[in-house]
Amino acid sequence: MIKEKTFYKSFMILALSLALQNLLTYGVNMMDTLMLGRYSQNAMGGVSLCNQIQFLLQMLVVGAGEGAVVMGSQYWGRKKLEPIPHIIGVALRFGGALAVLLFILVFGWPNQILSLLSNDPAVIAEGAKYFSIIRYTYVIFTITNILVASLRSIGVVRIGYMISGSTLVINVCLNYLLIYGNLGFPEMGVRGAACATLIARCVELIIVIWFLKYRENVLNLNLRKLLHIDTSYVRDYMKVSLPVLINQALWGVAQMVQTGILGHLGGDVTAANAISVQVYQVLSVVCYGAASAAGIVVGRTIGEDNEKKLHPLVTTLQVLFISIGLCSGLAIFLLRGPILAAFGGTLTENAYRLSRQFMLVLAITTVGTSYQMACDNGIIRGGGDTAFSAKMNLVSMWCIIVPFSAMAAFWWKCPPVAVFFLLKWDQLYKAIPVGIRLHSWKWVKKVTRV
Repeated sequence: MIKEKTFYKSFMILALSLALQNLLTYGVNMMDTLMLGRYSQNAMGGVSLCNQIQFLLQMLVVGAGEGAVVMGSQYWGRKKLEPIPHIIGVALRFGGALAVLLFILVFGWPNQILSLLSNDPAVIAEGAKYFSIIRYTYVIFTITNILVASLRSIGVVRIGYMISGSTLVINVCLNYLLIYGNLGFPEMGVRGAACATLIARCVELIIVIWFLKYRENVLNLNLRKLLHIDTSYVRDYMKVSLPVLINQALWGVAQMVQTGILGHLGGDVTAANAISVQVYQVLSVVCYGAASAAGIVVGRTIGEDNEKKLHPLVTTLQVLFISIGLCSGLAIFLLRGPILAAFGGTLTENAYRLSRQFMLVLAITTVGTSYQMACDNGIIRGGGDTAFSAKMNLVSMWCIIVPFSAMAAFWWKCPPVAVFFLLKWDQLYKAIPVGIRLHSWKWVKKVTRV
């Protein structure tokens, strides 16, 4: 274990800063769910289906940005900053192309996509209204988040929660006006929530452009640097990012499949899943913040050629991950009742009961998530091994989770909570292969040029 108190202080500041950014980011979707839940259960269910596409986009953006973070952290550790703007430029091109592709799919086939996730016509109709506006946020969201992720590689994290905080405040205020039709504004329901999010995303992009122009003085990024890049870095970037992109894409599609399985069990199950997943995302932000912080710290340590420090660093991080997981799981368990009470009387009795059961499952599995996800996406990926996660999740999700949960739902007719558990229990058993890989030390790879 590392004994220096300065390490724990600096690591937790970094982790909590990233957690705050995640909290504010997830808070936007959480407030949409909460405010629409008080408006109509069908509206909340429809938006939760659309958010699966948003989640897929978010996973792709993480994949595109992660290559820049991994490479940028190691270059930063070597105090060689010149390649980083070229790498960011490559990441923006790949992320932007993926965002355009998703926009085309949602623009052309919105109802077909929603019908794959639910068989409730009322829920699908609400989702189609939301899709008609929210699809215009995809490219804006991608550009903003890849730029913010890239800045993390050089330790700049404050801008992330500044942006997310402004988005949350704008989104909540506009939701209040446009969903319910308060203060003389038209009552727009799900369309109002989509308009609020679109405006908030535009403000996000304006803030990050302002920050890069007037506040960021390490990389001195500008439009010319991002457009005119050294294309020789494309190969380096793809070597690191392609496995992450594949992994994130598979994970995003798998989450859509999981939502589809639950969505075909009825509207109450869809609503319960929407609530419990949003609550989990908000209350587990420290787990994901710690994982992101670990990736930066490990990448920088390898870039500095400080192998001697790596072993105690990895041991210390594992203890921190388990501790954070236990605290997060306890928070989910204790806050189930108060959170559900905030939805008022719009939930049916069955949806309320299922929500409590689903959150109990998540309270247990989040301990495994905090350890194995942070070790995998933080330490192993930050160390340069981006292929391991893709291989493990490919086998886990498509050979175990999806087949068994689908059989439980449609063949064995198991209760919804049993199906939900089978969709989440990989967060527990993946700790075994992740632990084995971590202690093999084969994940330590240098991805920078000499």
